[in-house]
Amino acid sequence: MEMNIALLPGDGIGPEVIAQAVKVVKAVGEKFGHKISFEEAVVGATAIDKTGDPYPDSTHEVCLRGDAVLFGAIGDPKYDNDPKAKVRPEQGLLRMRQKLGLFANVRPTFTFPSLVHKSPLKLERVDGVDFVFFRELTGGVYFGEPRGRNEQGTKAFDTNVYSKEEITRLARMGFEAAQKRRKLLTCVDKANVMATSRLWRETVQELAGEYPDVKVEYEFVDAVAMRLIQWPKAYDVLITENLFGDILTDEASVISGSMGLMPSASLGTENKLFEPIHGSYPQAAGKDIANPLATVLSAAMMFEYAFDLKEEAQAISDVVNKSLAEGVVTEDIAEGGKAYKTSEVGDWLAANI
Repeated sequence: MEMNIALLPGDGIGPEVIAQAVKVVKAVGEKFGHKISFEEAVVGATAIDKTGDPYPDSTHEVCLRGDAVLFGAIGDPKYDNDPKAKVRPEQGLLRMRQKLGLFANVRPTFTFPSLVHKSPLKLERVDGVDFVFFRELTGGVYFGEPRGRNEQGTKAFDTNVYSKEEITRLARMGFEAAQKRRKLLTCVDKANVMATSRLWRETVQELAGEYPDVKVEYEFVDAVAMRLIQWPKAYDVLITENLFGDILTDEASVISGSMGLMPSASLGTENKLFEPIHGSYPQAAGKDIANPLATVLSAAMMFEYAFDLKEEAQAISDVVNKSLAEGVVTEDIAEGGKAYKTSEVGDWLAANI
């Protein structure tokens, strides 16, 4: 198969971890006989510094030409520490999602046998956890209008807006995933307070009849925030709106023991983007110490979700598990053993593919 991958390294450690994923993707291409090409573009603070725009048109064109997008991270302290900055790296991320039509963020949470002891939760609560969030990504309070402040600057307001169509397309994706898994879907909302949440619950209830093999549960977001810690193994597929999903998926990410290990996918009808869930970690940028495994596992998700190549995806997952079992890891999870450099981990993974 021929594949053209758009690369958006982004800010901070993004370029370093993307470089390791590219090594692994190239190795998979050689092993399985695929012709893989790459085209790189700027995004985030790097793009602001070069063009004044966190998501320039030239970058968007590169993404449209790609069969999939592999993305590093966005964020820079010089913007984080300036709340009055007119242009911010995160604006590029939101605009990218919107312009590419990436309406579904897929965030799996699972444990690694060799690292389950690093979870902040007790072993009996976390061993065997395997659930996935489907977070709506292009609607809700992050995109709703109007937003702003009053003339005096003493009041601020945001608007949370959802249409039935936006909810339906995300929910269908969740139902279809549940059918392939343990056939349990949890709709996360705040229907006792919010009008948008009541529309979410109504819409999911209407769709449920089309998926009689899937058991559907409805839970308030505050209850899910607690149960993710108390009984994480109770969940299979969870669907939710943008803001709730943003918060809950970060909470869920620490269950595995390292945020640096969790991949994600952002999917649209025509475009698909894959990225690690960690941030740009500017303190580690350029030091060759960042954990590349989440980005590498995002590349595994790319092979599965963008190209339906499950064997290739599994080959990457297997070699990541092997690196964890054999201690070929970066300092964040070395636990007193040898700490490998980011580039050394990438080289080892590619060689073992």
